[in-house]
Amino acid sequence: MVTLKAGTRPPWVGLGAAVWLQIASGNSYNFALYSHSLKSVLGFNQQQLTMLGVANDIGGNVGLLPGIACNKFPPWSILLIGAFACFFGYGVLWLALSRTVQSMPYWLLWLALCVATNSCPWLGTAVLVTNMRNFPRSRGTVAGILKGYVGISAAVFSAIYSMLLHSSSSKLLMFLALGIPVLCFLMMYFVRACTPASGEDSSEHAHFLFTQAALIILGFYILITMILDHMLHLSPPICYTFLIIMFVLLMAPLAIPIKMTLYRTRTSKLGMLETSVGSSDNLIQGEANADKTEPLLKSSSSAHILGSFRESDETSEVAMLLAEGEGAVKKKRRPKRGEDFKFSEAVIKADFWLLFFVYFVGVGSGETVLNNLAQIGIAQGVNDTTTLLSLFSFCNFVGRLGGGTVSEHFVRSKTIPRTIWLTCTQVIMIITCLLFASAIDGTLYAATASLGICYGVQFSIMIPTVSELFGLKHFSIFYNFMSLGNPIGAFLFSYLLAGYVYDNEAEKQHGLNLLFGSSITCIGPQCFRLTFLVLAGVCGVGSLLSLVLTKRIWPVYEMLYAGGSFRLPQTSTH
Repeated sequence: MVTLKAGTRPPWVGLGAAVWLQIASGNSYNFALYSHSLKSVLGFNQQQLTMLGVANDIGGNVGLLPGIACNKFPPWSILLIGAFACFFGYGVLWLALSRTVQSMPYWLLWLALCVATNSCPWLGTAVLVTNMRNFPRSRGTVAGILKGYVGISAAVFSAIYSMLLHSSSSKLLMFLALGIPVLCFLMMYFVRACTPASGEDSSEHAHFLFTQAALIILGFYILITMILDHMLHLSPPICYTFLIIMFVLLMAPLAIPIKMTLYRTRTSKLGMLETSVGSSDNLIQGEANADKTEPLLKSSSSAHILGSFRESDETSEVAMLLAEGEGAVKKKRRPKRGEDFKFSEAVIKADFWLLFFVYFVGVGSGETVLNNLAQIGIAQGVNDTTTLLSLFSFCNFVGRLGGGTVSEHFVRSKTIPRTIWLTCTQVIMIITCLLFASAIDGTLYAATASLGICYGVQFSIMIPTVSELFGLKHFSIFYNFMSLGNPIGAFLFSYLLAGYVYDNEAEKQHGLNLLFGSSITCIGPQCFRLTFLVLAGVCGVGSLLSLVLTKRIWPVYEMLYAGGSFRLPQTSTH
């Protein structure tokens, strides 16, 4: 049993702290900022570099262990592990890149990058699971906001990299090794499980709108700042001023609990659920009672009390079995979609694997572009990786925030499954991949922006969809299992496909065989053309499968959102 913090203010304090930790949990997106330095200083070829990119994705997305730990330990302990992973992992990379330690073996760098970016699932899981449970009625909105901050994290780090650290890769690695652990120590106390409100909070919608508006303003501010710095080469005092304003905007969500403290409102209408965190079937008694069907044998009046509801339900079930025949034994039914699943029950469902494959296709394509963004830019004559990464990050943030907000609107107003937006974005990704493959002058920035938006939507759709289909009880495990699509996609599409094609084209251009330690550059559209043609075909398959998934789960959403808001079905005990 987890001790819950009561009151309406603590969840918003936790959300304000979560914003900073979500920025920190996006540290794996910085690979494009220092990957070119790793290649030039340490003498890696493109396949070796893309294999480091795979390590970056494996560490950043293999989170089954934090998923399991999140159900057993408090959030602060999960955040602490993430802080130590950052310190040791990025510390080793800094030692190698700064040449403080000479001739560090490749396998050690690969392992260090895995450990460093594995801080992402530890930080992200603790923050996301805690806030999803604190705001169970607004899962899509919360997922969109939190993943929006992760999406914009690359732009935040890019601003720090160019304005504060003067585009030094070694300084960036030192900043990540020291800065993120300090941030975790400062914020871990405020991220805690709280008792969610059992009734509608009229101010909650306004608070979410304020948070979304602050995030949008932050995104535009960072994008404009980076463009100005790129065009005008701003002086250090102006850069520092811009960074201070950026940090103030990052603190905007904390204005909500401050306002709630200064202007207290009556909260007697908001009943607090006296339950333990970790199960969506323990959330709303009134709705659970409204949704359940009339039993053949009515249970006692104690069934109206949430704490004893299941005990009474089980007693009625036993009575029914005994009535059917003395000594009769019947297995309990398996959960239906929308109820709480165990992991072993979910993995035998076709919907689970359809969602996994569709997500894998979307994020795998995005990871391929992100890991090779510097080389894609150079191949097309654009050497400023910072601008490309900032653009990708901003559009990634737009996709994450917009995907959560738009899907939440349509699922409540039209009961349209969220996965329809996966179909739409993957169709757009087909066109985008063809744009990358054609390498037409002037299309690189547009293609990067388009792919960034579509990539971001995958996250903000997958997260609430998993919780709605399979419940919140084991959500942390489901979420981190789905996240395995990132490293698998990176390995298949980035390392095996993009890295191999790039090195082959570079070998043709330079007329030599690439050996270990050789670092040459490929120039021209042919460097990634085959890669993007294959990705376009894969996205076509993904869009078709997402249509199948949408059709299958449409009745589930009609049941869950029939009244215009989320309604929990009566769940079975396991």
